[in-house]
Amino acid sequence: MTTEPLPTDMKIAEAPTEPLDDFVIADAYRDWQAREGVKVIEDFAFGDLGAVELGPWARKGGMGAVINVPNDYLPNDAHVVEIAPGGQSEPERHMYEENVYILSGRGATRIWLDGQSAESFEWTAGSFFSIPLNAWYQHFNVGAEPARYVAVTDAPPVMRRARDDDFVFNNPFQFASRYRPGGSQFAGGKLYNRRVWETNFVPNAPDMALYGWKARGAGGINVMLEMAKNSQKAHISEFPIGTYKKAHRHGPGAHLVVLSGVGFSLLWTKDDLSDLRRCDWKKNGMVIIPSDGCFHQHFNTGTTRARYLAMRPGTAGFLPPTGRAAMIETSTKDGGGQIEYADEHPRIHELFEAELARHGAPCRMKAFVSCCNGEVGPTSERDT
Repeated sequence: MTTEPLPTDMKIAEAPTEPLDDFVIADAYRDWQAREGVKVIEDFAFGDLGAVELGPWARKGGMGAVINVPNDYLPNDAHVVEIAPGGQSEPERHMYEENVYILSGRGATRIWLDGQSAESFEWTAGSFFSIPLNAWYQHFNVGAEPARYVAVTDAPPVMRRARDDDFVFNNPFQFASRYRPGGSQFAGGKLYNRRVWETNFVPNAPDMALYGWKARGAGGINVMLEMAKNSQKAHISEFPIGTYKKAHRHGPGAHLVVLSGVGFSLLWTKDDLSDLRRCDWKKNGMVIIPSDGCFHQHFNTGTTRARYLAMRPGTAGFLPPTGRAAMIETSTKDGGGQIEYADEHPRIHELFEAELARHGAPCRMKAFVSCCNGEVGPTSERDT
């Protein structure tokens, strides 16, 4: 048996003699924004979403704006929409996930699938819910005041992957494993281990009962929300007066909407805090984590409890729950993403005490920070 020798000469193409065009991949998400004619805002800190200036958005039946962090990598976006009294949005469905928090007003949402009966639920300021994937829906403002909401979606990666509006907005596929009309998905919920609450509808997120989470520090409480079998995730966290949470870092795209309280967040990436940015907030404010590896920390400087709703990208099941928990609960010294109080930069606590002093309020971090000049406040996850 004889074997032909392998060719040794490289197959080199001739150099073109005419100029060539650059190969450009269009950004389907940015192109969609342009076709929508929607106002686009690039920022990651908003003192009050109720004061964000909006423009006409026909698809939503009112006024709106899309918020993007100033980062080419967009795991998600935010839509701020306002519907006039007695107004309603246009019916729509889409292949991207959408979680909705009502900032103001009251109304109702109708949801249905082709060939099946519709169902409706009512909402008011503070309600949080998820639109089932690719189900038809329509919002109605039944109040005498404008209704404004913020929705976090994974539209950017979905549109960039599909590159086809018909696939995203005119797709007849029904996700029966995610949603069946007439069920109980918009009423009640079920509690699981690790503070997980599965539901499609939270009637009053600012006052929902939460559970202790000692690892995040200073008497904080929390619930993890699993909405509509989405890949996107959400959680609600609260921390007491005169305290702050431990700093941690993870990927970009977590949208933190303030449900109650007054305070500020600090964001930075450099160990010496040379790129530190302070973002002041109050009820209906929002801070978005803008980049990978950005440390962030939240501080309650008001006279009431501070609570926020975090709507964030999920891992789509590619990381085990233990891996996700380790990232946000484990010290950076042990390979995690959290800075323990004992390891934080001294400037952090100094900034917090200075802000409290400006308001004539005591710091209550004595049980956690040795250099604290205040008083002993909470000492465990249940002392709130």
